[in-house]
Amino acid sequence: MKKRQVVVKRDGSTRICTTSSSAIRSVRYAECQKNHAASIGGYAVDGCREFMASGEEGTSDALICAACGCHRNFHRREVETEVVCEYSPPSNSSNR
Repeated sequence: MKKRQVVVKRDGSTRICTTSSSAIRSVRYAECQKNHAASIGGYAVDGCREFMASGEEGTSDALICAACGCHRNFHRREVETEVVCEYSPPSNSSNR
């Protein structure tokens, strides 16, 4: 009987399974962290909570946030990796 194990990790750690596995990685850009008051020695962010692309994927507008106008690099990056492992438990036959 094959069993399935799903592990969701939020960091870029190494492979977990030694048998057949597949990994699904999704990237999400969260709140903007651009310091708008850096030039005067302060700290102020604009409050943008999530990156929303201004254009279609593959265009230069896809890297600009529609909400705050900042580049995507100013937004906190969250990587979520789901690793699915297929394995067969060892048979439970014993010699008696």
